[in-house]
Amino acid sequence: MANELRAFMASNVESEEEIEFVVSPRFNIKGEPVKWRLSAITSKEDEALRKECTRKVPIAGRRGQRIPETDVNEYLGKMVVACVIHPNLNDKALQDSYNVMGASELLKTMLKPGEYSELTAKIQEINGYDVSMEEKIEEAKN
Repeated sequence: MANELRAFMASNVESEEEIEFVVSPRFNIKGEPVKWRLSAITSKEDEALRKECTRKVPIAGRRGQRIPETDVNEYLGKMVVACVIHPNLNDKALQDSYNVMGASELLKTMLKPGEYSELTAKIQEINGYDVSMEEKIEEAKN
């Protein structure tokens, strides 16, 4: 048991590394697609993003009562921005080239809907949202 506990010590946990991902062949140098660098965020950072995207909305028929509701699109957009290391989405020159202000607006302007969707899916994957709990249970049984 004591040996097993060591596997959970910070010094023994595999560190998260940046991954490279081709978001679109449209971004290229001499026909060679430029890879974007992505990195996962921590659960603490994820919690902060969720809080930023959560509002208290009134409950229909219940006067004065409110319930927290998370804007999923806003949350995913903020997560994507937080995970993109390169290109620097906060670069003023890059934003100016697309006539936008802000990293989130930049992504939505520079990417086609399908590209944005693929990037979002990859970001979710590197943050551990790629495998459902049912799949994890099945894998553990085998």
